[in-house]
Amino acid sequence: MNRLFLKGVKHGIPIALGYLSVSFTFGMKAVSDGLTWQQAVLISMTNVTSAGQFAGLPLMLAQASLIEAALTQFIINLRYALMGVSLSQKLDKTMTTLHRMAFSFCNTDEIFAVASSQPEKVGKGYLYGLMSTPWFGWALGTLLGAVAGQLLPEFFRTALGIAIYGMFLAIILPPARKEHPVRVVVVIAVALSLCFRYIPVLNQLSSGFVIIICAVAASTVGALLFPVKEGDA
Repeated sequence: MNRLFLKGVKHGIPIALGYLSVSFTFGMKAVSDGLTWQQAVLISMTNVTSAGQFAGLPLMLAQASLIEAALTQFIINLRYALMGVSLSQKLDKTMTTLHRMAFSFCNTDEIFAVASSQPEKVGKGYLYGLMSTPWFGWALGTLLGAVAGQLLPEFFRTALGIAIYGMFLAIILPPARKEHPVRVVVVIAVALSLCFRYIPVLNQLSSGFVIIICAVAASTVGALLFPVKEGDA
């Protein structure tokens, strides 16, 4: 058990280091938008999801309804349910329902990828180790960013705030360059977002519902135009 836990911790260190920069940006943005450093860290300790947290931040600040916030998070984080179903095929008998529920809290894209790549079945010892290091890195990065956001000059905070847009571009551009369907979906999502930004009446809709509509509409059009055949799934 201890050996497997330490193995998981070791495998989680690169993920934790990668999370530091992203969560640093979140902590800094949260504080600059009006949250305290304690609130920013608490959010990261209870929600390990970069896109979800960045999307949820303006909703909290705007005092959006719980339904709007829940639907937004559901759409953004729906992929985790699919990853959980896939990973369940590699879990051994030590992963009871209670342990599966605990692990689902930190089943991120990177943790899923590492766990799925293991040659043998994985159990609770390894998975708890694998999720603990990234969770700590995510919380620590948020703390450092929140503290820095209070100490750094305003012009420097504004410059660092651009990092989040660079992160999302780094996620989107590589697959969009390689695959035509991805490019089409991205263009549709951008076009819809611009419509909700600049067209009268439409620009009155809250940011949470804009995210939901753009994500669902773009993915639906992509699924209709470029259906995945059974053999390609």
